[in-house]
Parts: sequence; structure tokens; C-alpha cells
Amino acid sequence: MRTRRSFLATSAATAGAVTVLPFRAGAARHEGNSFETPAGPVVDHPVDHASFVTETPVATIVVDPVGDPASYTQFGDPDLVLVTHEHGGHYSAGALMQIGPKLIVNPAVAAMLPPDMTAEAIANSQSTNFRDIAIDAISVFNTTEGRLNFHPEGRDNGYVLSLPGFRVYISGDTEDISEMCALENIDLAFVCMNLPFTMSAEAAASAVSEFWPRHV
Repeated sequence: MRTRRSFLATSAATAGAVTVLPFRAGAARHEGNSFETPAGPVVDHPVDHASFVTETPVATIVVDPVGDPASYTQFGDPDLVLVTHEHGGHYSAGALMQIGPKLIVNPAVAAMLPPDMTAEAIANSQSTNFRDIAIDAISVFNTTEGRLNFHPEGRDNGYVLSLPGFRVYISGDTEDISEMCALENIDLAFVCMNLPFTMSAEAAASAVSEFWPRHV
């Protein structure tokens, strides 16, 4: 299996002007990355695996929270939580109950939520809005034989968040599918790489070179 260090080298060589950010190292050191936008700074805080917090001028957003809720609320009270799918590294009903703001999830997670928890469910190709953020649910799935059952087509979500003057792509768990490669005008992309469940370093770098996010 390729390490993230080798992914950095591969993607830098393949994608040229793309800036690659060390998610895992940032989580370990509790360090964030700040990006200037026309509306003000956007700061992302890696937490663990696929979990992170993004502070924006519009809202504080938590993605795929699992584990200790304090890891997320230390950045202030979240306004919105996004969940990509039901796997244990991405979905925790216990964490969601304690974090507790507006939830946007895929339909499969919506069906699993405790009876006293409500969420807005959007499926692939559907859209919604939260404050001044447009949220598009993007298809994510496996394409390699032997992996198809990990993330079947049509079940899980990726997301594109369109903030004023800044667009963020959250891949969830997927391979380098055409829906990812066709994305445009992405400023910050969170791209998975976790064999055998998602894709290799080479596949991730190839996808990045197709849609050219400014930062990944």
C-alpha cells in the first residue's frame, strides 16, 4: 500500500500547481489550514480519518464526526453536520446526539438514526441550502471488482459546498469515478485514499489531475 507521503509526491508530480495539505499530520498536531475567500477566512481542522471541522464566515461545519464530541466542539458550537455514509469511521449516532445541530445525511444514514433525531436526507444529484451555502450531493462508489460491496453505487454521498467565492469537495469513500473527475472550480478537495476500501495513491493522484482543485 502506498503511504500518504508517496501520494504527496505522486500527486505533486501529476497535478503540478495543486497544493497538497497533510491531513493526517495536521490531525495529529491539531493544526488547521486557513484559506482567504472574498467573504473572509475558511479554516479546516483535521480531526481523525475522514472527520474534520471547517470554520467559514457563514457556518461552522462538521463532517463525519466519530469519537469524542469534544474533538469537534472545541472549535465552537457547530452549525451544520454532514455525514457521507454509514461506516463506523464516518457515522456515529452517539457523537451526533451530543454535537446536535442541523444534520444533512444520505438516505441510508437517515434510516438508521435514532427515533428522536431528525435530519435532512439528500441523495446523489440532489441539492439543498444552508444559510448562504449551496450543498450538492455527489455520487461516490466503488468500481473495482471485489470492492463493489464496500460502497455500492447510489447509496453514499460526497458533497460539494459552494460558499461565497469558495468551493469545497468532500469525496466520502469512493474510487476515481467520472463524477469526481468532472468537477470544476474546486478550491479545496478532501480526497480519500484507503485501500482496499477506496482507491490507491495513483488513482487519487489521477483524479486530482482531472479536476485540478487548488488545494487537496
